[in-house]
Amino acid sequence: MANFLVVGGTSGIGKSITENLIQEGHSVITFSRNPLQGISNNAHQHFIWEAANQEIPSFDFPHLDGLVYCPGTINLKPFHRYTDEEILEEFTTNTLGAVRILRNMLPLLKKSPSPSVVLFSTVAVQTGMPFHANISMAKGAIEGLTKSLAAEWAPLIRVNAIAPSLTQTPLAEKLTSTPEKIEASAKRHPLQKIGTPQNIADAALFLLSDKSSWITGQIIHVDGGMGNLKTL
Repeated sequence: MANFLVVGGTSGIGKSITENLIQEGHSVITFSRNPLQGISNNAHQHFIWEAANQEIPSFDFPHLDGLVYCPGTINLKPFHRYTDEEILEEFTTNTLGAVRILRNMLPLLKKSPSPSVVLFSTVAVQTGMPFHANISMAKGAIEGLTKSLAAEWAPLIRVNAIAPSLTQTPLAEKLTSTPEKIEASAKRHPLQKIGTPQNIADAALFLLSDKSSWITGQIIHVDGGMGNLKTL
């Protein structure tokens, strides 16, 4: 049994990761801005926290074997319409929040024999997409952070990131709210479907496990082929 922290762990992808870790018998702490719903287990503790808060909740784990930072945003519009406040808010949620968590949890990660960190980027960093400038800037910083920390924290702590495409989560509700929208989005992907939270959770669980013990500093694209392929 291992100890994990999942930030943003009560909704969408984070909730799937949390539920899978609990099913595997691990102890899990979750942080999120919302009260806990739908997860009940003696091996699970939940704390209210959001990325703008500099004070990090304290808990009684002696060490952390894995850390996942899931918070994200989808605020798509033309570049000239983004305000400074919106840019800073998106950077805080996606990037600065991760920095605060990692800095605070580093002592606990160092106490584990084989700790793993999983961060989240987006396919839009590699594949230029209109109206994605804000999220691409914030998640591009996450990709740089992933590689820098993987180098700095080797050989003890592995650090990787997952770059999904559109996934059917509450965060993406505006883009997946009708069958027509889902079909249109699916057709943009070589695999002709959008992702599920479990698709992304499976990749995160692999990166948290010893099965990925020789992988660090990587951006893993779980995106239905969108990031690298064009089909006829």
